Amino acid sequence: MESYHESCYNAKKRRLTNHRCESMRVDKTIPSTEPPALSSGGPSKPPHGPSDNGRGGGGGDGAPGDDDHSEEPRSSDPGGPLGLFLEGWRSRVTADPQFPFKVLMEELVGVTANVIGDMASRPNFGLNELDFVFSTLVVGSIVNFVLMYLLAPTAASAAASSALPGIFASCPTSHMFQPGPYSLFSRLGTFLYKGATFAAVGFAAGLAGTAISNGLIALRKRMDPAFETPNKPPPTVLNALTWSLHLGLSSNFRYQTLNGLEFLMEKNLPSAGFKASVVVLRCLNNVLGGMTFVMLARLTGSQKAGESEEENGEIKEKLVSHCVPVAEDGDGESQRSES
Repeated sequence: MESYHESCYNAKKRRLTNHRCESMRVDKTIPSTEPPALSSGGPSKPPHGPSDNGRGGGGGDGAPGDDDHSEEPRSSDPGGPLGLFLEGWRSRVTADPQFPFKVLMEELVGVTANVIGDMASRPNFGLNELDFVFSTLVVGSIVNFVLMYLLAPTAASAAASSALPGIFASCPTSHMFQPGPYSLFSRLGTFLYKGATFAAVGFAAGLAGTAISNGLIALRKRMDPAFETPNKPPPTVLNALTWSLHLGLSSNFRYQTLNGLEFLMEKNLPSAGFKASVVVLRCLNNVLGGMTFVMLARLTGSQKAGESEEENGEIKEKLVSHCVPVAEDGDGESQRSES
């Protein structure tokens, strides 16, 4: 009898021990069974029978809320134009790790050189036309960044080419000197396509930049009624059309050529030499761009000085007429004649 009762007691003890071990095992495996429950849309069920329904059901009800909180950062990613811009920026940096440095040099050194070239092409180094120079600074800062962004190669070149119109599908996607098995006709197609794009960008940037500069000058006049601009403010639409023509022809050719040169220099020069060359080339490019824009603005009449050449000639004649005539004596010494 004692052996019978003892065997029953041991069997009951083993069942209780197995039940506790099984419960602990279910608690550990519940989190791993929750993701399948989320994907199927139903509640999570414990796989170890009815003895763990209470614990398994409780874990399954709380898991979806935890997973939703873990996915919140994904839903907070920026969308719209900002998201497209950030995605395009990452794609350009992936394709060209030097792209941020090039943009920095273009905005700091390039825009400064552009303003210097603009002022050098004006009478009195542009000191009498500072309002025009300020307009060039505002528009040039916008335009230079947009040109850099549009011409830079991207990591998803195949996707970019499929987005182009049908007649330009076989053309280089970045610039006409982009490496690849492209024909001369295809490279000319890139020049035309980019030229049309840059012309549209130049018109939009010209509208925005001219309106901003004219608005700031008007604000200055309100704050200081005695302030007078030496020149007539440039017409917004005509100045925008001038910028459109300048970008579509001059900037289009110069920047595409510059991208081709930088590609060759990056392959053949060390890092320090390449960066120094980028600074020098972009300075020269923007000085030339500033000078060509002033010439074009004079031709289109979008920027005219306050005093015409005839008025300046009349002023010079008046100054000469009021001067005292000078005569030379026999010894060659100059003497003033009495009036």
